[in-house]
Amino acid sequence: MKKRALVSVSDKTGIIPFVQKLEALGVEIISTGGTKNALAEAGVKVIGIEEVTQFPEMMDGRVKTLHPNIHGGLLARRDLESHMEAAKEHGIEMIDYVIVNLYPFQQTIENPESTFADAIENIDIGGPSMIRSAAKNHASVAIIVDAADYDVLAEELAANGELSEDTKRKLAAKAFRHTAAYDALIAEYLTKQVGEETPEKLTVTYNLKQTLRYGENPHQKASFYEKPLGNPTSVARATQLHGKELSYNNINDADAALAVIRDFVEPAVCAVKHMNPCGVGVGETVYDAYMKAFEADPVSIFGGIVASNRTVDAATAEKMSGIFLEIVIAPSFTEEALEILTQKKNIRLLTVEMDVTGQPVEQYVKSVAGGALLQDEDTLSFEDVEIKVATKREPTEDELKQLKMAWKVVKHVKSNAIVLGKADQTIGIGAGQMNRVGAAKIALEQAGDQAVGAVLASDAFFPMNDTVEAAAKAGITAIIQPGGSVKDQDSIDKADEYGIAMVFTGVRHFKH
Repeated sequence: MKKRALVSVSDKTGIIPFVQKLEALGVEIISTGGTKNALAEAGVKVIGIEEVTQFPEMMDGRVKTLHPNIHGGLLARRDLESHMEAAKEHGIEMIDYVIVNLYPFQQTIENPESTFADAIENIDIGGPSMIRSAAKNHASVAIIVDAADYDVLAEELAANGELSEDTKRKLAAKAFRHTAAYDALIAEYLTKQVGEETPEKLTVTYNLKQTLRYGENPHQKASFYEKPLGNPTSVARATQLHGKELSYNNINDADAALAVIRDFVEPAVCAVKHMNPCGVGVGETVYDAYMKAFEADPVSIFGGIVASNRTVDAATAEKMSGIFLEIVIAPSFTEEALEILTQKKNIRLLTVEMDVTGQPVEQYVKSVAGGALLQDEDTLSFEDVEIKVATKREPTEDELKQLKMAWKVVKHVKSNAIVLGKADQTIGIGAGQMNRVGAAKIALEQAGDQAVGAVLASDAFFPMNDTVEAAAKAGITAIIQPGGSVKDQDSIDKADEYGIAMVFTGVRHFKH
C-alpha cells in the first residue's frame, strides 16, 4: 500500500529537502496553503488538502484539515478490522507520516506591535489536532514536529524503509511535549490578559538550553532550561564568548550576580560566591566600580562570579586577569579587554542585554517536595518606599546615599542578612544566619576598622536592640531597617543613646 505524508508547517526550515527524500522513497505528499505552494515550486508533486477532503479551505484557512477524511486517515487503527472497513466504506485513505509545526504564537506575542487580535489569530487549531491524532495512533503514524529530526529520520527511512516502533513512540512523546508547551504559552498569555493572579492550574513551559554535566554535586543529574519570553537580562539569554560550558553552580551564581546588578543605574560591579554577593562597588567608571567590589572582599572574590552593568574595558580587564574568576558577565567587552581576558583558558565570558526598561515582573517557581511555590520577583526599589526617620538624628546626605546602596544589596543576601556600606562599596556582609545579631557580627568582623563611619542595612526588623548595640560599638553611624517589631522602641532608644541615625522603610526583603 502506498504511503502518504501530510505536510503543513509554519516554519519551513529544512522542509523541502526532507519532503524530497520522502518523495524519492515513493511517499505521496499531501499539503496545505503556503506549504503546498513552496513544495510545488520546488518540484514536489503535491496533493492539495481539498482533493482529500473534497471540501474547500475556508474562513481564511481556519477550516481545512478538520475533516473525517484527514482524521480518519490518522486515527484508524490498522490492526482493527472494523476501523479499516469503516475507512473503506467512506473512502478514507490512510496517512502514515504527519509533518506539522504550529502557527508562530510566541513570535507574535513577542512583537510589541502585535495586538490581542493578532495573538488570537495565531492560535493554531488544526495543527495541534493533527499532531494529537497522529501521536495517539503512533503505532501506525509517525508524527514529526521538529526540523532537527528530519535528517536522522530520513536516514532511518532510507536504511529500513520504515521507522521503528521505538522511534515512533519517541516522536509521539515529543509531539505531546510540543503541543503541551504551545498550549501552556497560550494559557499563560490569556491568564495575564484577564488578570487572573491565582489560576486553578499552573501551566508553565521551558525550552532545553543545555544538558549539564551534573548538578550542585557530581552525583546529581541536571539540565538548564530557558523560559520563553523570559527576562533578557538573564543567564538564560546570555551569549558566551569564551570558556568551557557553564555548570549548575555557575548558572546559579551568575543569576544571583545579575539580580544585584539589575538594581543599579550607575556603573556597578557585583562579585558573588555561593549565590551571595561578597563585594559590590559603585563608581564613576566600571574600573572604579570593579576595584571597590574587589577591595570589599579580596579573599572571597577569588574563584567567584563578577557581573558589571557597563562595558568591560582594557584597564578593568587587566585587573580582573590578576586573579582567578570563574565568570565575568557584562553587556559587552572592548576588543582589548577580550584580548586580555581570553588569555585565561578557564575564565568564562558572557554578554547579556543590560539596557532593558519596562520589563514585566517575572514570577518565580520554586519546587518543594510534592509541589511548587509561586511568587512575584522582588522588584521593590528604594524609590518605592516611604522612608521614616525613627531617631532623633537624621542621616546626612552621604549616609542616606550609602544606606540606599546597602539596602539595594541586602535584598539579594540570604536571610538573616546584614550589609555594611561605606564610600560606595560594601565592606561587610553577614548572610544566612539563624539570628540577626549573628549576621551583624559576621559583617562587622569582616569590616574591621572600616566599620567606623559606615552604615548598616538589615533585610528585616530587629527583634532585640542587640544588633544596634553591636553596630554602635563598631562605629556604625546610620542604620536602615524595615521596622515593625513590637520592640522597635528599644532599638530606637539604643540608636539615640549612641547618636546613630536610623530610618525605617516599612518593607522587608527576606530571601530564603
